[in-house]
Amino acid sequence: MDPKDLQKLIEDDELGLLTVKPKGASIPTGDERLINSFQEITDFIKTAGREPEPSRTDMHEMKLHNRLKSFRNDEAKIEQLRPHDELKLLGEPQRIESIEDVFADDDLGLLNDGTDIFDLKFVPRETPQLPDYIAKRKPCKDFKSFAHLFKQCHAELTGGIRVLTRFTNETQINKGDFFVLKGVLVYVADEGTTQQLSHGHINARLRCIFENGTESDMLLRSLASALYKDGRRVTTPTDKLAKLVREVGDEDLQTGFIYVLKSLSDRAELRSMKHLYKIGFSRTAVEDRIKNASREVTYLMAPVEVVASFQCYNLNPHKFENLLHTFFGQACLDVDVFDAEGRSHAPREWFVAPIGIITKAVELLITEEILNYRYDAENQQIVERDGG
Repeated sequence: MDPKDLQKLIEDDELGLLTVKPKGASIPTGDERLINSFQEITDFIKTAGREPEPSRTDMHEMKLHNRLKSFRNDEAKIEQLRPHDELKLLGEPQRIESIEDVFADDDLGLLNDGTDIFDLKFVPRETPQLPDYIAKRKPCKDFKSFAHLFKQCHAELTGGIRVLTRFTNETQINKGDFFVLKGVLVYVADEGTTQQLSHGHINARLRCIFENGTESDMLLRSLASALYKDGRRVTTPTDKLAKLVREVGDEDLQTGFIYVLKSLSDRAELRSMKHLYKIGFSRTAVEDRIKNASREVTYLMAPVEVVASFQCYNLNPHKFENLLHTFFGQACLDVDVFDAEGRSHAPREWFVAPIGIITKAVELLITEEILNYRYDAENQQIVERDGG
């Protein structure tokens, strides 16, 4: 082997697999190798006076740049390396300064056990009990404009189009959703500006309409806390579409999720496109799949919003996804998206079609009737094929 090629292999050997150890010398543990690789970045910065950059001519510097970037995106490695981070390359640790910070730092939801911290037991009350959020409700003056929505929701629950499920995450709360809170149906009529809290948590001021003719302007996280304690989620009509093939039993296999996303990009040309959606597939929960959307080309390098999710059983979701892409092929988005390195990409999973049309296409695909139809991109309609 050419000496230059051998040297390059050694330089790229981050795990030290090619390093010959003296006989009897101890082998570094995984933790030691991690610390040593981080120390190499520190030494570079001390020598160069700057962080390693994505150089196209110095592969060693490129390697250090990518390694540092990887460390910064891995919470577990950040905690492991923090004692060795003399240059504060991994940022400052999260400071807990208020009770809100304590709850915001609760990634595993350990504090959302349905227990009110003000509900004291076996302790004499010396101050009046804090009022429950119900006390903040007021008569809804325009309830007539919402009454038909509650009637329709009840009909869809009776017909099995909607079902009640356990509330599991605050990301399930969106404008237009229904929930059952303490036995009363509640509709999220509006959602104010979303605030991004620490550790991925969000909050926003909501307008919640209750079936008893009242309304409340509670915060999203307050509603989530109440639903954890005594509430249920009402699924959307699309939640059951992928289960129409057959009743799901213990022997049935969940193969993934087909999801529909809306882009929250700031790009003017994307914001001006009405009915722009991504149709994709994920083997894991959709919320987990899109966590890093703003750093991934397939999501247009921007945050996204989940519009619909179809749980797939006993079918090949890749083929399911490809058939939908083929069906909406004429409406495929044609734009260039640049990644963090400045390279151009052309994502092929974004389409211009109304969400109602996409939902209808999924239903036709499940019932195997989709072969009789095609998508008219110009008029944004599903029409019968000639002779179909």
